[in-house]
Amino acid sequence: MPITAKYLFIVSMDVEADKEDLFNDVYDTEHVPNILKVPGVISATRMRLEDLDASAAGSHRRVNPDGEPRYSVIYELERPDVMTGEAWAAESEKGRWPAEVRPHTKNRRHVLRKVM
Repeated sequence: MPITAKYLFIVSMDVEADKEDLFNDVYDTEHVPNILKVPGVISATRMRLEDLDASAAGSHRRVNPDGEPRYSVIYELERPDVMTGEAWAAESEKGRWPAEVRPHTKNRRHVLRKVM
């Protein structure tokens, strides 16, 4: 699906191994659906890091993703101030995410990109 938004907010993180099932359940059934209710959020796409074999510059090699968070989500936004509004603040704190999941995440990264 092509990107239609002017901004991408990319959130990446790792989660403690014993909380991974809870993390994925809450992210898929509560957190992302809540964020999608925020005016100005167009879509959300979740991803999991995979191993990579690549051919580049005439050689084939395995690319080591050391340090990269395992999970990411890309939120397509109409504008960057969506994330500072009351709706974003309210929806991001609903459900089990803040108390049961967020404390078990680490290596968190938040990046805003403008689509050119």
